Amino acid sequence: MTRPDALLLPDRTGGPPLRRLLVLLLVSNTAMFALYHGVLSVLLPLQVQAVDPAAKTTNLALVTGISALVAALANPLAGRLSDRTSGRFGRRTPWIVGGAVLSFGGMVLLGRADTVFAILLGWSLVQATMNGYQAALTAVVPDRVPAWRRGVASALAGLGLPIGGVIGTVLAASQAHHLSRGYLLLGVGIVLAAVLFAVAAREPAVGPAEVTPKTGTVRAFLSCLADADVRWVFIGRLLLVLGHFVVATYNLYILQDFAHLTAGVSPAKAVALLSPVGALSMIVAVVAGGVLSDRIGRRKPFVFASSAVAGLAGLIPLAWPTLPGMLVFAVVAGLAFGCFLAVDTALATLVLPSDDDAGRDLGVLNLALAGPQIVAPFAASVIVAHLGGYPAIFVTGALLGVLGGVAILPVRRVR
Repeated sequence: MTRPDALLLPDRTGGPPLRRLLVLLLVSNTAMFALYHGVLSVLLPLQVQAVDPAAKTTNLALVTGISALVAALANPLAGRLSDRTSGRFGRRTPWIVGGAVLSFGGMVLLGRADTVFAILLGWSLVQATMNGYQAALTAVVPDRVPAWRRGVASALAGLGLPIGGVIGTVLAASQAHHLSRGYLLLGVGIVLAAVLFAVAAREPAVGPAEVTPKTGTVRAFLSCLADADVRWVFIGRLLLVLGHFVVATYNLYILQDFAHLTAGVSPAKAVALLSPVGALSMIVAVVAGGVLSDRIGRRKPFVFASSAVAGLAGLIPLAWPTLPGMLVFAVVAGLAFGCFLAVDTALATLVLPSDDDAGRDLGVLNLALAGPQIVAPFAASVIVAHLGGYPAIFVTGALLGVLGGVAILPVRRVR
């Protein structure tokens, strides 16, 4: 039963009231997803295309794939290091602020890149440092939010994706002819969000005695995957996100080369139109899913249904490859993916074997978010070139989404 004064209570560490912490989680996640979406949906594809138009799909796959590998390594490592951090600023805050500041530097360098290799180096640096930020921010939930409010916490963190996605995409589209300025503005946003979180959601000091002892093997590092529930959550997340990125990686190129756009609507304008439509439906689903899952105390039905619907939504553009069809796809996919975001983080925090290793274990689970970004660009490139073109991408995304929903069913510790 939810306590009526719950959101006015201090968080579990004795920090600021829970309501303020949750709002700041929303702001910090919004800035993060604004950066990710602005770069990946507009700035990076345009920059890669400007360098070598003929090889844009191959080069984009190379840049996003290798940089995602960097992200996959950085996320659990940063999570583990934040578990072991001590000092007057707490465990997570130094990584949130430090990651944001270093990411800003990477965005400045990326804005000046004029070769594929320079773009790869710049975006890899941003991926590494932003995943340090993300790993620490994700671990704030099990650190400071009680279990009975994690659906709301997950929902508010998840709202950062649609809101940040719109902000980042629209901002980036407005800077389509000034890429360096677009990178700079997104970098400034992440620094401001990190500083605000550090000041307004101040984390209590952590002494050396509270730091988890070091474990020195890869096997120990990945030990959470020995737990069957954690493993199934990882697999379900991996499949759904892979299906999402198989389509999303080439979103701009799909609008250029596959969809039949309305006269006078450029692909960049279409992205800026689709983004807020999908975001609005995602926001509705995030709020409803988070609140309802807390109220009824169940997570699995929401994750299962949203994964399956998110996958099947990919079939809509096959039957209706027009701008209206893409708008319907954005609405349905937004509703499904929003519900998934609202509940999946709560589900992940509730199957963790130990709160003491939350940063490390959530970092491992976040490999299921970063891993698809490694595989998807190369897989999509092969599909477009050799296995049926853009229609086959949508079929693949649909199948993976449905399988991701099925993978959640064996989880036992969470209903």
